[in-house]
Amino acid sequence: MSKNLKIVFYGTPEFATGILKTLHSSSHEVVGVVTAPDKPAGRGRQLHQSDVKKYALENDLHLLQPTNLKSAEFTDELKTLKADLQVVVAFRMLPEVVWSMPSLGTFNLHASLLPQYRGAAPINWAIINKEEQTGVTTFFIDDKIDTGAIIDQMAIPIDERENVGSLYVKLMELGANLSLKTVNDIANGNVTTRIQKDAANLKDAPKLNAGNTVIDFSKSATAVDAMVRGLNPFPVAKAMLNDGEDLIIKIYQTEIVDKTHSMEPGSIVIDDGKFLVACGENMLELVELQFPNKKRMKSADLLNGYQFTADARFGKG
Repeated sequence: MSKNLKIVFYGTPEFATGILKTLHSSSHEVVGVVTAPDKPAGRGRQLHQSDVKKYALENDLHLLQPTNLKSAEFTDELKTLKADLQVVVAFRMLPEVVWSMPSLGTFNLHASLLPQYRGAAPINWAIINKEEQTGVTTFFIDDKIDTGAIIDQMAIPIDERENVGSLYVKLMELGANLSLKTVNDIANGNVTTRIQKDAANLKDAPKLNAGNTVIDFSKSATAVDAMVRGLNPFPVAKAMLNDGEDLIIKIYQTEIVDKTHSMEPGSIVIDDGKFLVACGENMLELVELQFPNKKRMKSADLLNGYQFTADARFGKG
């Protein structure tokens, strides 16, 4: 008969909430939830609660929001919860005094097939790099990032037109199933770990920023399309449009156009009501985009009212 464990859960975004819901609905007891402190957001700079905090409050779970994970105040409160196990999903790195506290350890759920795509944005980079599959991994935390001994993994294919929004939901559900399976296996003493072995072809998943989310149209249409899908709906691919002035355009949806050309990458062609851009190989149709201070719209609607200058083109940003 399976032993019911006392669990402390760590997480912040919606992805983590999906796993928390599953654990909270199981036979195990979530004795504490640790999430990020409220942060000011939006134009009014009002304090914003994390998605995990909202769930914890709605379900009367014991909530902790430490600013310092090493503080005696936080670690002393953790000890009073007497957790058997800690589960971490999309949270910052824990100090050893915290992750080593429970008798059964602390495991992390990561949204990739480790050791591939260690880092902050594994779902995005798997699509950007045109991977055919991805998955989720549970591993015991150690003193480095995403390098601990692997407990278990589950894989799924990445659909041809997948974007981050759709893959995020699939991996959240898969991650919830794997996390509960891992908790049950730990409770039953049915865990065999394996050490992560670094290979020559490891790909990482660095944090997305203003520099690595700007489109370079000298790349192939296939590569640019993968980048657009890998950043939709967040943080969204950007492109620099030179049209009398420099405009940062957000690009949400594209379609590959199998059409050879001899134009400079970034050149714009309006063809039969379609907004085409020359890439290093083939062309790309911009289907949905957003100009600065404008609403997100279909390119067909944009072309009804926008007139490009004769030398308008996309630059490298």
